[in-house]
Amino acid sequence: MLPELPPVVSNILIALIAIGLGALFWRGTRGSKSSDTIVMRSALMLLLGLFIVAAVLGSVHEYDGHGRVTTTAPAPSRGASTEGVKQPAPAPQSTPAPAPVGPPRQEAAAPPPPPPRPAPPAAAPPPQATPSQATPAPAPQSTTTPPPVAAKQQTVQEVIEQLAKQSGAQSPTRAAPPQPDRAAEAWDIVPVYYGTDRATGTTDGRTVYGADRARRLEFGRALITVPKTHEVPNVERPWVYRLPFTRIVVLEEQEDAAKHFTLKELKASSREELAQIVRDRLAASSDYKDQALVFIHGFNNAFENALFRTAQIAYDLKFDGAPFMYSWPSKGQLGLQDYSYDRESSGQSEPYLRQFLEFVTRDTGARKVNIIAHSMGNQLLLNVLRDLKRNAPPDVTIGQVILAAPDVDRDTFEFMAKEISGLGQSITMLAASNDRALEASRRFWGGVPRAGDVPAEGPLVIAGIDTIDISRLSTEMLSLNHNGYADKRQLIDDMRLLLKDGTRPPDKRSPSLERVTTSKGEFWRFPAVK
Repeated sequence: MLPELPPVVSNILIALIAIGLGALFWRGTRGSKSSDTIVMRSALMLLLGLFIVAAVLGSVHEYDGHGRVTTTAPAPSRGASTEGVKQPAPAPQSTPAPAPVGPPRQEAAAPPPPPPRPAPPAAAPPPQATPSQATPAPAPQSTTTPPPVAAKQQTVQEVIEQLAKQSGAQSPTRAAPPQPDRAAEAWDIVPVYYGTDRATGTTDGRTVYGADRARRLEFGRALITVPKTHEVPNVERPWVYRLPFTRIVVLEEQEDAAKHFTLKELKASSREELAQIVRDRLAASSDYKDQALVFIHGFNNAFENALFRTAQIAYDLKFDGAPFMYSWPSKGQLGLQDYSYDRESSGQSEPYLRQFLEFVTRDTGARKVNIIAHSMGNQLLLNVLRDLKRNAPPDVTIGQVILAAPDVDRDTFEFMAKEISGLGQSITMLAASNDRALEASRRFWGGVPRAGDVPAEGPLVIAGIDTIDISRLSTEMLSLNHNGYADKRQLIDDMRLLLKDGTRPPDKRSPSLERVTTSKGEFWRFPAVK
């Protein structure tokens, strides 16, 4: 029964059972005033409270790092639409030889002739009937010779099709139309060109990139399917039900390319091979002519989740240039030890990210390179950009640099931002006061606000950087509000205008933005969502 219920309903049923068992225990110990009983009751109530909260929130959906990832409910068992599902085309049926059209033959009921003879094959012409056995056919024996009158031909055709329907056969004079390839209509494919210093492994015979450090740079290309039913700006992935407080999977929706982002192909390649593939892609670009877009993920990101996020950004931006992703060895988990591991991993990845950005700017033919870094990925990027500013090729323009929710020390960020000022056409920082991931990081680092925070005195305002406060766009109570740069339609729209036209300041491209003037300078703020 539980596999047929939504995960939240299943969890609530489990919670109700636990409450019932707790009530029985409470009733059985009623009247006892011993200290042990009181302690056991208190512990029981605490555990029940935690279990109920975990049960409601325990429908842990597939989650790509810090933000929400939209999931889809299980497909209905009856009346489900087959739109977008690949159906094999019916095999063409051979056209039968012309035969007298009449009532169905009753050969089995007719008396056999005196000398028994085997029945002729179905494909052979029927035996010549004797004059006493001949039966006039109500329809013409062949449609190859049309009657002189068009109306009569139409009538004969209708009679033939009606008789064909009764016998379950195709019309002998009209071939069935070919069925469309539903799979080709169900999803689009987005290429993502990647670089990584993750160590490789194999699972079920396919290459995977894990959390260990390879201490070398590897290039490759991934093909990501995006369902035609995709809703901007979601990343549709199968829902997953896990036991509360664990990573044990109880139920999981089957992955379906017609409904979910999926990894169709993952292939490592040499630097030269990838450069040629990217040149071919850029040669066909038009809206974002000769542009590259590099995405660098943050803390708690598995390799595949970062691929899906890159594909979603490129797809929602309608980016027909070359989308790149750099993936450093994040564990993809949420523990404090995992946070420390990720920060050290991001630091040791600097030389490999530097090589990757040099490859994008020098070898691919891109004339404009845009960069988006998220969360802890900003710590990795800032040091590399400082070196890239000194050595950027003269014929390559660093376009827009977007620093989303930077999990970087406030003072360090201010110093580094001044170092890279003037590197690209513009630098934009997105900050929020209700980013719960940055709140946790702030507590971890002794209560000092992070660069992506918006404390009571306001966000960081630095000359040469457009700071945008996106706090009012994220109002979900149970969300981390850490992925707003990619999962809010308003920000996707603003990012599209920024990458295409480079319009600044921000309120010129998005008039709804509010300009706020402070003693340190100006920043911009999105209005509340209505």
